[in-house]
Amino acid sequence: MAEENGAADPQAQPAQPPKMQVLGQYIRDLSFENIAMQKQIQATGQPEIQVKVGLDARKRADTQYEVLVKLNVESKTKDETPQTIFVMELDYAGVFTVENVPEAQLHPFLMIECPRMLFPFIRRVVHDVTRDGGFPPLNLENIDFLSIYRNEIQRRQAAQTTADA
Repeated sequence: MAEENGAADPQAQPAQPPKMQVLGQYIRDLSFENIAMQKQIQATGQPEIQVKVGLDARKRADTQYEVLVKLNVESKTKDETPQTIFVMELDYAGVFTVENVPEAQLHPFLMIECPRMLFPFIRRVVHDVTRDGGFPPLNLENIDFLSIYRNEIQRRQAAQTTADA
């Protein structure tokens, strides 16, 4: 009778909201090359800056995951023959406890939400390293991790379709 009135089963557990905790974060690998100074390149005007982002995640324990954001930043002159001014490669990792996320939603959660939590710290590292490398500090624009995730899924689907053909 209770079910007919729309009353919930009193023994049913309410759905728990997703829970994420950052256990730690660290620079896994960092490389900065000031090529302009090494090759005595005189850069004038605004350089062209290209930022490439890669993401990876792996399970460490029952509800513990390591998420890695790989950043490749390259600055070049805008001349007819562009010359590289500096190159920075940064692998920044975070260790997270993730609970109450359905298995089907875990991969997108790890590849979108966890990097969003790490991004302000990544931005600070890039800012400080470019400044300490002898250049004006580089302030990264916000990164759309959702778009990166969707593009990677589409790329994999296209590669699978090509492999199947």
